[in-house]
Amino acid sequence: MTNSTLTFAEQSVLQVVKQEHLTSFEILKKVDNISLILSLYNILDKLKNKGLIQSYVKHNQTYHFAA
Repeated sequence: MTNSTLTFAEQSVLQVVKQEHLTSFEILKKVDNISLILSLYNILDKLKNKGLIQSYVKHNQTYHFAA
């Protein structure tokens, strides 16, 4: 999977989770082009389905990271 097949929003989210493991809220704070939280969850689902990110739960918070 190349980044050229990803939308700009997907690329932005993937870039921030490549740097560190983040919760959805932390991703929203770091990615400027996402204005609605529902958009973020759709993007996270798409990236998970493409095998580009994974998630885990720690202390009742879900963290996302680049696979």
